[in-house]
Amino acid sequence: MLDKVRSTKLTFKGDQPKKKRKREDREAGSSKKSRRKDDNEDPETWLLPENPGEIRGPTFIMHPSDPYPISINFNSTTNRIVIHSFDKEQLEDDTEPPSLLDRTPTDVSQVWVTTRVAGSSTVNLRTGAGEGKFLSCDTHGIISADRDARGPQEEWTPIVLSDGMVAFMNVYEKYLSVDEIAGGAIQLRGDSDEVGFRERFWVKIQSKYKKEAHEEEKKKEGVSEKAKINEESSNRLYQTWGAGRLVMSTEDKKDLKKARKEGRLAEALLDRRSKLKRFIYSIPEFAPTQTDMLL
Repeated sequence: MLDKVRSTKLTFKGDQPKKKRKREDREAGSSKKSRRKDDNEDPETWLLPENPGEIRGPTFIMHPSDPYPISINFNSTTNRIVIHSFDKEQLEDDTEPPSLLDRTPTDVSQVWVTTRVAGSSTVNLRTGAGEGKFLSCDTHGIISADRDARGPQEEWTPIVLSDGMVAFMNVYEKYLSVDEIAGGAIQLRGDSDEVGFRERFWVKIQSKYKKEAHEEEKKKEGVSEKAKINEESSNRLYQTWGAGRLVMSTEDKKDLKKARKEGRLAEALLDRRSKLKRFIYSIPEFAPTQTDMLL
């Protein structure tokens, strides 16, 4: 058995051993690869949303019903919602049908167009086929898609559950569900009080709209940052009196910080400039000129 080869590298007492960076390099490399993968991804690839804000644009809604999964479709000829069972699809060469999560829409009737309601967490679901009717629910829980205009009954709040499935809550705080009626047929209802198996849907969206949601979130984070208090640049921009002389207030800036928190920073800066103008004109050296009087 061979002895372990000792390193001949010269070392000194007290030297700290160097940490190996192979793992960090591998992690950095994997993150770069994932970013490149996202950039190279087809913008029309169908993906599962990770949060409610990503549910937008073309939307494919499925339910893992028993014994066969279904998709929520719309028939533009009859203007009615159609529950399409995947067991009716005929596959060539007797191949195995794809799993539910691998399925993508094959017809425009399977696609709904989701639009966000401005300033709200709710969405509107409009048919992709026909004239674009809105999915709505009345006070009795009856679901329809025959309205051209949208109102409160056409608003839905998507909730992404821990397993990735989605529940849709209407304006009456009831949930969209699938319900079996006489004869074994399935219809949609909107009067469930709790989220169970019947109220859980698989939803797919396109990659480009998921990316769009991430970009909007980044912009919101940038806007939410505190506005910088720069009184000097503000005075240079708005101070028209003083014949070009820049005059700054000597008052404490605590009031400005408080105004920033309250969302009235611009108003506070204007007030300080007005007070400064009255004070500075009381000094003979800064007596107003004819030009200042006109301004």
